[in-house]
Amino acid sequence: MDEREPIIDAVRRSGMSDAQTWIQYFASGGSLSELEVAAYLEGETDIAPHERDLLAEVAREAPGLGPRRAVQQDDGAIPDFIRLLGAPGSAFLDAEAAERGRLESLEQLHLLDTPAEERFDAIVRRVAERFGCEIATLALIARHRQFIKSSVGEAHQDLDRTQVFCNATIRSSGALVVPDTLEDPRFRSHPFVAGAPHIRFYAGHPLRGPGGWLIGTICVMSLSPRPFTPADHQDLEDLAQEMQHEVYPGWKAWRLY
Repeated sequence: MDEREPIIDAVRRSGMSDAQTWIQYFASGGSLSELEVAAYLEGETDIAPHERDLLAEVAREAPGLGPRRAVQQDDGAIPDFIRLLGAPGSAFLDAEAAERGRLESLEQLHLLDTPAEERFDAIVRRVAERFGCEIATLALIARHRQFIKSSVGEAHQDLDRTQVFCNATIRSSGALVVPDTLEDPRFRSHPFVAGAPHIRFYAGHPLRGPGGWLIGTICVMSLSPRPFTPADHQDLEDLAQEMQHEVYPGWKAWRLY
């Protein structure tokens, strides 16, 4: 029997959605994106054994979870003891409350709808040069839209967040890389893949705000597919850390705390 079958069966019997399953998995130390976990649960891809073990643990505990209830106050506010946990506290919140926490983190950075700044532009240029891509951006994901703080190439401002690749990247704790969008069932029907500008390659890394919430991305896109090596992964991680320092230099101290 396929190793994933008992995991999928336990998750489905629990009544948890893919999003709720991912929250529990992420809170347990998982590193895959929500999209990757969903693809695994749908039988579209496989995952590393240690990630599968974490997901299996979530599945084993699922029957005892009962209906998932958000921990929040009568007025819908996030309790202080949950707020202090930052992003890890999302395991105790429903999707709406978790999104409020993320948006509050973004607002604290005071970067939305501000002009371009060389400290960000310089890193975005280096990202585009390093990967030889036509498009590179520093994108912040607001409630209903994507705000481009810095860009190389043609990047449309204020697109609906449901239309942008970076909306998927902020659901991941690590890089999201799509070497060929036409070969990936998650993205082959995306409007910017099936239609103009016909994106064929995407690599993005999430960025964090106060509390560790994922508030935006640094990413590159190309009109041609391309491989992505371990060295590419490391360089993207290094450049993302440089951008992270500019976006929210307090992240390292918060994480250590």
